[in-house]
Amino acid sequence: MKDVNYQLDECPVQKTLNLFQGKWNLRIIYELSKHESMRFGELKKAVPDISNTVLTSTLKALENQGLVLRQQFNEVPPHVEYSLTESAKALDKVFQTMREWGNRYL
Repeated sequence: MKDVNYQLDECPVQKTLNLFQGKWNLRIIYELSKHESMRFGELKKAVPDISNTVLTSTLKALENQGLVLRQQFNEVPPHVEYSLTESAKALDKVFQTMREWGNRYL
């Protein structure tokens, strides 16, 4: 059984799936992929069923994973914008494939 777990840990598909664990991760990445950058309130409107606390913690987790960039603007009024990293932008092809599959089979 140890060999199977080791193989799963080394599998690139499994590693990718691990990044997207969580109810909101892919949805947030998808919404960000449609824009150059978004403010917290814009993301909240795009994903209305998510709470502020969960959105905040999910954005922090995605930032720690290197998928989301957080840029703080020290202006009046101050604000924060979120965008995707280059590696997360590469997921656009995955979303396009999912869209095509959904149009064909759903």
